[in-house]
Amino acid sequence: MESYLQIDSLVKSYGDHVLLDGFTLNISEGEKIGLIARNGMGKSTLLDIIAGKEDYNSGTIVFRKDLKVSYLEQNPVWPNGTAVIDACGGRSDVVAARQILTRLGINDHYTTIDNMSGGQLKRVAIAAALMSKPDFLILDEPTNHLDIEVTEWLERYLSSNRLTLLLVTHDRYMLDRVCTRIVELEDCRAYSYDGSYSYYLEKRQERLDAEASQRSSDENLYRRELEWMRRMPSARATKARYRKESFHELEERLRVHRNQLQVKFDVKASYIGNKIFEMHGVGKRFGDRVILDCFDYTFARYEKLGIVGNNGVGKSTFLKLITGDVQPDVGIIERGATLRIGYYSQQGMDFNPSDRVIDAVTAIADHIVLDDGRHIPASQFLQKFLFPPTIQHSYISRLSGGERRRLYLCTILMRCPNFLILDEPTNDLDIATLQVLEEYISEFKGCVVAVSHDRCFMDKVAGHLFVFEGDGKITDFPSSYSDWLEWNELKKLQDTRQTTMERTSQPRKTIRCVNANKLTYREKCEMEQIESELESLESERAALEAEMNSGSLQYEELSAKSVRVGQVISRIDEITMRWLELSEKN
Repeated sequence: MESYLQIDSLVKSYGDHVLLDGFTLNISEGEKIGLIARNGMGKSTLLDIIAGKEDYNSGTIVFRKDLKVSYLEQNPVWPNGTAVIDACGGRSDVVAARQILTRLGINDHYTTIDNMSGGQLKRVAIAAALMSKPDFLILDEPTNHLDIEVTEWLERYLSSNRLTLLLVTHDRYMLDRVCTRIVELEDCRAYSYDGSYSYYLEKRQERLDAEASQRSSDENLYRRELEWMRRMPSARATKARYRKESFHELEERLRVHRNQLQVKFDVKASYIGNKIFEMHGVGKRFGDRVILDCFDYTFARYEKLGIVGNNGVGKSTFLKLITGDVQPDVGIIERGATLRIGYYSQQGMDFNPSDRVIDAVTAIADHIVLDDGRHIPASQFLQKFLFPPTIQHSYISRLSGGERRRLYLCTILMRCPNFLILDEPTNDLDIATLQVLEEYISEFKGCVVAVSHDRCFMDKVAGHLFVFEGDGKITDFPSSYSDWLEWNELKKLQDTRQTTMERTSQPRKTIRCVNANKLTYREKCEMEQIESELESLESERAALEAEMNSGSLQYEELSAKSVRVGQVISRIDEITMRWLELSEKN
């Protein structure tokens, strides 16, 4: 495979804070690479450097000559007054722009971006990145604020196209389904794993186990060498120079290992009584838009509820009704005497950027109660959220977006809530933090209500779902997010078939209409052929995905399978549309 990008010995620092130190990475034609790291480790900075938007201290970055590169930034910006169609590269190819925008759920192609939400802006930015038809596509958190249908379409698009991809995302399902290699940024360097995200998890754990074994051996050696250093006679110092150098190298290696910590959410939840939160005949609307219509519900102790639905159907308003930030138009809301709400909102906490990190915590409390009953000072508590003393006394303005969200979560959990509300927590938290948060929620001695488009997160935290369908209609689905997605797809197919049956059962006004809409013999044969091909393609797709997730394929095989599964998915989409056209005439 031809090399598209070669990065050698890259170094990047901000003063004493080193983000990249000897970072080396090669990306070949056709590779789809997922880049992952903890917040604040330099993912977005690295993408900015590659895209030429940020400088670096030393090293080399070499693209293949004449390579067309497109970059989706995490927070895209356009001048006020820019029309959507112009943000997508102008009007030279209006038809193609409209097709991609419509696929992404943007139907008004001539509105200005000033009138758009953050989620809509992200969709326009994705359309602009795809419209340029790049050889090499760089995406920084493309799924933030996207609903599930758009996310799945983007997955299919990225999988089926042969473009080379460098992707940063917290969406573990997307990493698993799209990427052929995972690169982890840790210790300022790159650790590469050929294969899917599931394969990466397995191999990473093997690496960590090996490192733990080596660390145990190093610690034993360190104790012996430390004793030797303390009793070493000065007269023998010259002869022991090499042993002393080895000791200091060992000491530095152990220091680096000690800094590889994991965030810990061992915070005590307040006692929660039997009466928690009740809604009786609650109604809420904004003008003609109905959010709730005579809604009744009583929360149970330790309930874990997920909320799903398209953007704009009222999910965030429902959360604000729970918190009391929004009042119902009609009905009664009763809160238990022991209720203590912790609300993680999409907007986040409005930190003063000139405050120091430690100030944000001590403004709430100087000591925090852990789940084992211990009281620890704010500084020690911050270390559990991966804010060491050196960062605690830095200004909040110097934190990355992900680090600010982690600090925000810290300020919520330290209050020991027993009713935790999470509104899109997956948008800026890194994967490692999300995994720990998932474990914390599973053991949380209180209620949890979560809104998220992250399928993996919702599968792990929600015992059942409220599905907001619009116009005040809410369905209580008694299973996981993945089960609901599967059920929803079946429901759509059934609705399509029902619509087709209703159309065919309606009497036609004239014979001409009947003849015009009736399938010809050739079309009937085509429809049967499509159904047979669909069955074959779905079987092939399932087999290919099983092979790709097995972890047993070499890179060349994995790349070939990835290309083929993209072709299969594209063909399935194509002939399904034709089947639907024919079915309307049947």
